[in-house]
Amino acid sequence: MMSAVSYITRDGDCLDLICFRHYGRSAGMVERVLEANYGLADLGPIYPENIKIVLPDVPKPKVQREINIWE
Repeated sequence: MMSAVSYITRDGDCLDLICFRHYGRSAGMVERVLEANYGLADLGPIYPENIKIVLPDVPKPKVQREINIWE
């Protein structure tokens, strides 16, 4: 399991891309990161440089095995 990580933005970063790069997905992660970083949503969708964002520890999703009807 990963632990929380701090990310420092570069000019032009956006949260969905930061989440995708860190977690491998943005669905559901953007909301978790916004909950962990009070006031982050007030900055708008595109961030200036040097904003510290805490990327919380999130359990990896369980991989579901595909079932093939021909097995």
